[in-house]
Amino acid sequence: MYSFDSCVRYSEVGEDKKLTLNGMINYFQDCSTFHSEELQVGVGKLEALQRVWVLSSWQIVIDRYPSLCERIRISTWPYQFQGFLGWRNFTMTDGDGRMLAWANSLWTFLDTQTGRPARVPEEIENAYELEERLDMNYASRKLPMPKGGETGDPFAVQKHHLDTNHHVNNGQYIQMAREYVPEDFRIRQMRAEYKKSALLGDMIYPVTAFEDGRYTIGLCDELGKPYAVVELS
Repeated sequence: MYSFDSCVRYSEVGEDKKLTLNGMINYFQDCSTFHSEELQVGVGKLEALQRVWVLSSWQIVIDRYPSLCERIRISTWPYQFQGFLGWRNFTMTDGDGRMLAWANSLWTFLDTQTGRPARVPEEIENAYELEERLDMNYASRKLPMPKGGETGDPFAVQKHHLDTNHHVNNGQYIQMAREYVPEDFRIRQMRAEYKKSALLGDMIYPVTAFEDGRYTIGLCDELGKPYAVVELS
């Protein structure tokens, strides 16, 4: 397990002085990056191998959003590797060790030259120590496109949406989806399935549906094929 401590910054909170969902995603994403870098199998190592980890799905459950300047601890650990796939849990706790949020994630190991999945090499897999899977209610990683949804205005991928892999960062899709949900809708669970990578200049066509207390947002190409599907409940 890898953990780091932090204090919720002003730049990470919303109008309610609470950590935003995007801020929480960034903490989890940073935690996994710190973990890999400490084990010397991070960005530089993967670039040398012409490989990259790409997030395939998220499930984040939030019990409470921490407040401005609150002390928090973020932790992560992998619990399974299989072929070209890797599974990783995350937790966020408060200063007393109480659980604020927890998550499950599935990652795909890709060959950056071909764009196709590649088996995780032993040197990468052996660098991590597998832990027990977190005790939580695991949802399906598959998310269908919303049916009969409302179509929004298309928009272009901008430079600030991109990460070091030169495509839209996974957290940016959640930010995009959040724009189609009312501000007073308190998100207690976020699920996302990433279908394909959007690049600079690509047009994104949003489709939003509300059913059974949850919003499902499809972020699609011009043919209606999703880059990502996000569920907020």
